[in-house]
Amino acid sequence: MNEVKEFNVNIPKKAVVINKYSEHSSGWIYFLGIIGSIVFFWQDVTSFWTGVLAILKALVWPAFLVYEVFKFLGN
Repeated sequence: MNEVKEFNVNIPKKAVVINKYSEHSSGWIYFLGIIGSIVFFWQDVTSFWTGVLAILKALVWPAFLVYEVFKFLGN
């Protein structure tokens, strides 16, 4: 019959946290970019639905930027 073996593995816990805010340090830059893009896209708003579209574009502006950069680099 097969025997089940138990292993005691001691995984050390993190004892020292050097910089706990390093993961979220650039979030305010992204927030400012969203605010700026809302202002940019809002200039062409003439109706309710173009305003909704402007806000949606403002939320995904990095995707537009990366697409245009890759298109430029590809040619």
